[in-house]
Formats: sequence, C-alpha cells, structure tokens
Amino acid sequence: MSQVRTRYAPSPTGFMHVGNLRTALYEYLIAKSNKGKFILRIEDTDQERLVEGAVDVIYNTLKTAGLKHDEGPDIGGDYGPYVQSERKAMYIPYAQQLVKEDKAYYCFCSKERLESLKTEGEIGAGYDRHCRNLSPEEVNKKLADGVPYVIRQKMPLEGSTTFSDAVFGDITVENSELQDQILIKADGYPTYNFANVIDDHTMNITHVVRGCEYLSSSPKYNLLYEAFGWEIPTYVHLPLIMGKNEDGTVSKLSKRHGSTGFEDLIKDGYLPQAIINYIALLGWCPKDNKELFTLDELCEVFDISGISKSPAIFDYDKLSWFNAEYIKAMTTQQFADIAMPYFKQGVPNKELNWVEVAGILQQRTVRLTEIPEKIKFFEKLPEYSVELFVNKKSKTNLENSVDMLKIAIKELCNISDWTSDNIHDCLISLAERVGVKNGTLMWPVRIAVSGMSVTPGGAVEILHILGKDESMKRLNIGLEKLLNK
Repeated sequence: MSQVRTRYAPSPTGFMHVGNLRTALYEYLIAKSNKGKFILRIEDTDQERLVEGAVDVIYNTLKTAGLKHDEGPDIGGDYGPYVQSERKAMYIPYAQQLVKEDKAYYCFCSKERLESLKTEGEIGAGYDRHCRNLSPEEVNKKLADGVPYVIRQKMPLEGSTTFSDAVFGDITVENSELQDQILIKADGYPTYNFANVIDDHTMNITHVVRGCEYLSSSPKYNLLYEAFGWEIPTYVHLPLIMGKNEDGTVSKLSKRHGSTGFEDLIKDGYLPQAIINYIALLGWCPKDNKELFTLDELCEVFDISGISKSPAIFDYDKLSWFNAEYIKAMTTQQFADIAMPYFKQGVPNKELNWVEVAGILQQRTVRLTEIPEKIKFFEKLPEYSVELFVNKKSKTNLENSVDMLKIAIKELCNISDWTSDNIHDCLISLAERVGVKNGTLMWPVRIAVSGMSVTPGGAVEILHILGKDESMKRLNIGLEKLLNK
C-alpha cells in the first residue's frame, strides 16, 4: 500500500476562512492518522485575485494552528516547486499531449464571441464547441498567425461519468451536462481544475479533500485522470459549514454570523487549540463522542468514516465553551503568560502580581478579550454610584455600609504584614465580633476598592492585589462618598 499523501492547496486571495482551515485540518489528520505526509502547495494561477501578504497569512495560520507541513514552498521536498506559478512550464506539455491524442483542442474564440453566447444562447448552454472540429490546416494557420487561443478538453458527448467519494458514495453525472472545460488559458496559465490534477498526480497525492460544493467538479477531474491513464485519488468531500440566522434559519457561514476567519477568531479572544478542537468536530464525530482533544489525540483517533454528509452548524456559544475549558485546564502561570497582553490593555501603567490576577480570572474567563474590561479598576478607581453599596442578598444599605467601612478601615490599617491570609482573618473575625454576616462586611469593602458590582475576585483578593496604600485610599474615598450622599 502506497504512503498516504494529502495536500493543502490554498489560493493566496485573503484571510483564512474556517472552512478552509477545516479542510487543512482534515487533510493533516488523514495524513497523520495513517503515518503519511501533509503537503502545502500554493495555488496562484488566478493572478487577478492574488492579495499581497496572503501567503504569509497561510504560513502564519498553519503555524499557529499547529498544522506542520512535511513539504512545501518554504521547506522544499522531492516534488517541488510547491508554488503553481513556478510550475507553469510543465502544464502546457500535458495539455499538448491531450491535443495530440485528440482528447483536447485549440479554441480560438474571442472574448466577444463567448460573451455573445452568454447573452444570445439558452440559459446554462455554455460554450457551443465551435472550435472542436476545426481541421488541422485551420488550426495550424491560426497558430501561425498568432491568434490567441485556449486549450479545451474534449468531453464525451454521450454516456455518464461515475465517481466514488469516501463521504458521499458513488455519484453519477450525465456527460451531456459537462462543458468542454478550459485547460490552458490565453495567458498561458493553467486553469484551477487542470493544474490541480497535474499537480496532484505528479506529487503522488493519494487523498483529495475539499468542500462538498466541489462535488459537481469531480467528474471533470476524473475524465482528466482517465484521459492520461492515471490512477484516481481518494476523494473526500466535506459537508458545508452553516451559520445561524437571527430568524432561526441557517445559511452558509458568512461574516453576518460573526467572525469567520482564523485570525479574526484569535482577535476575538479564542485560543488556537480551542478553535482547532472545535473545528475538528464540525462535520466529524469520534466513535466515543468525546469532545476535548489535543491535536495529537485527534491524529490518533481521526477516521474518514466519522465524517458526516450533513451540514455542520458553527455555534459561537459552543466555541466559547471549548475556549473556557481550555483556559481552565491551564496552570495559573500558563494562563498568566497567555493573558499578559490583555492584562497590559486593562492595566497599562501599573505592575501587579500578574499570577495572582490570573488566579482570580482564570475560572471566570471565557474569551481573552473579556480581561481588560474586568480588571481595568485595578488601574484606576472608576466613578460609581453610592447605590452600589445597597445589596439585598448581603443585607447592606447606605447606612450600615458607613459603619462597615469605618470599622474595616480601622482594623485593616493595623495589619503590618499585608498578606491574603492576614486580610482574610482580619475581616472574618471582625464580622464575627460585630455580629454581622461576612457578606454584610465584605460587600461594601469590595465596592469601595473596585467601584464595580461584579469583579473577578472577592474583597480579600482585590485588597491584596491593590496593596495596602491603594486599598486604604480607596476605602476612605468610599466612606467619603457615603457620608456626602
């Protein structure tokens, strides 16, 4: 059995959509689960659609996602070049071979004539095969006169073409529905379909993975393989990824549903490993219904038989759940390291014990982008209403909050060693001495030092992180607010 070889062959036309990333992931998993090779190939034959910097996006996305390729433009390999524009010279000879074998032909139709077919012909009729039966003399004269041309494949006019897909099974298409597809364009570049077949064959690709929207193109690929007498690879067509609309319906995932690019999801505060884990389950189901997988674990259990035909729904809430689970599973130091840029956004001008800050945030963080808003009170005490001191559950009001802050300030001021344990013991024993519930004392203290009704940590943690001087300053500001209400 030959070694499994898959290829991810993106066009550098912009950002990496999650659908493209899922294709790359499944190709990677098919290769690695079979001890095979994962190849990166850049398909830049459509020169008009190329976007500057898009190749770097491809490299950076694969690197960040952990999908390390075994061969590619940047690292080489035995089947290069791995950029289609650098392989340009190899495509025309293959097309000319088909012309010689009467399986393809030169088409000299002008753009104007082709446009007229679209406007004057029947809807969906396509090219009328005007040049298909030109005599050798007519072809040679036009070539000698320098008339621009494309090379088209001669599609069978009768019968049907059947191909087998690992997900969707056998699919049959009537040959009468197939147009004589262009193989080589007027600029000398191959079309996407033709270059794909030549590259996949010459690179020994065994499995071709792509979205199910390309199912209708597969007969064209098959007919090319058959025309050359080459072995047909295993096709793996993936189900569509859909998004939820506001009215409850679903449609193909787009920006109106939310971020659809890998980089945009990272900017939204999702971890790369959480995104990869979630995307792996968009259209594939493990045998034991487990949900949380590392990339290495996915390589161990992935199997094509688990891929579904049904469209997958991209659920941002579910992705958020995955993200929160990954955050919770980290060590506090790991979380602190990964959250540091967000700490600095929220608290740009102070140095705090960031590991301690991480400790109060970790179990309460879903997306990293939530962090700056949650901790900005450490930087500066926000303006707040005295009404925050009123809390039914803690049995606090504007009057007893004054009393609580007065005694808390007095006791906390006497702590010489400002540790969490000492702060905790001080406030708990104080509440017991004055005969109130812990919350009745803690609530006004926390409001005074944070200015917020919801904080990532309790009064003790916030007091310790702020330090004694800043804490006492804020407690006195809170007391002053209450006295001057």
